[in-house]
Amino acid sequence: MAHTEDPHIPVLLGPLLRAVAPVSGTWIDGTFGAGGYARGLLAQGADRVIGIDRDPSVFRMAAEWAGSHGDRLRLVEGTFSDMDRLAGEQVDGVVLDLGVSSMQLDQAERGFSFLRDGPLDMRMGGDGPSAADLLNTAPEAVIADVLYLYGEERASRRIARAIVAARPLTRTGQLSEVVSSCLPRPKPGQSHPSTRAFQAIRIWVNDEFGQLVAGLAAAERVLKPGGKLAVVSFHSLEDRIVKRFMQARSNSAGGGSRHAPELVQTEPAFKLPFRRAIGPDEAELAQNPRSRSALLRVGIRTAAPAGGVDPGSLGLPRLDYRGS
Repeated sequence: MAHTEDPHIPVLLGPLLRAVAPVSGTWIDGTFGAGGYARGLLAQGADRVIGIDRDPSVFRMAAEWAGSHGDRLRLVEGTFSDMDRLAGEQVDGVVLDLGVSSMQLDQAERGFSFLRDGPLDMRMGGDGPSAADLLNTAPEAVIADVLYLYGEERASRRIARAIVAARPLTRTGQLSEVVSSCLPRPKPGQSHPSTRAFQAIRIWVNDEFGQLVAGLAAAERVLKPGGKLAVVSFHSLEDRIVKRFMQARSNSAGGGSRHAPELVQTEPAFKLPFRRAIGPDEAELAQNPRSRSALLRVGIRTAAPAGGVDPGSLGLPRLDYRGS
């Protein structure tokens, strides 16, 4: 999903296209959003792109331009964790852009932003419990764990206690006020006090970490030998999961978590063409400050059989409470 002020220019598009060049054959854009990556891939030489998104509103917005690509662009509603079934064929490349999009943040009625008051929803699709449903029913200890594990919020217990005391919460403005009341006033240049909490709750509502692990496994299954996987992440925990997956699947040093059994795979399923993640250059940072935390990782599929994924081996923090 795009993370820029202009939703038609996704973060790290240029570095991504250079990293996966040459582009040919059929690709999956598993987080279609505004279609920026899909259009970039088509312009760069992809024969076809299958665009997948769990948010049905993105396809209504794409209707204005998608038809101009004819049968080179196929749009499918669903989650990228199911991409192999949705595609129905082996593909030459997969692109994933993780997290929430600028379009979603800018729509107050979606409930993602602490800067725009709206219903406390945060669902990327229309199904499952909303943020309000979870926050108004979950035990205080669960909310604290969500804030700490998904948002790395050090004041998680204090904020969880305040959330429970303020129930029922129905608006993003209410939640932001509760969170901000628990934290010091930010200094100039620091993030808004609600940033970590809103991020954590959004990840919880949409099971983003669970989707990511399942999506990486689905990408491994759907890619042809020589196929390319490119993942852009904005969250340190997301990038850690992607990094550990690629290390484990390439038999590189450092795979797995020191708190869990190492993921063992005798035949590497991926080769890693770059030793480190790729970040934004100075020009992109100047154009779009939101790109500052973006990291791109790339893997190239081998002919080895696809393997299963043990979420614990990737250090996945997972909470299964989904409402009462």
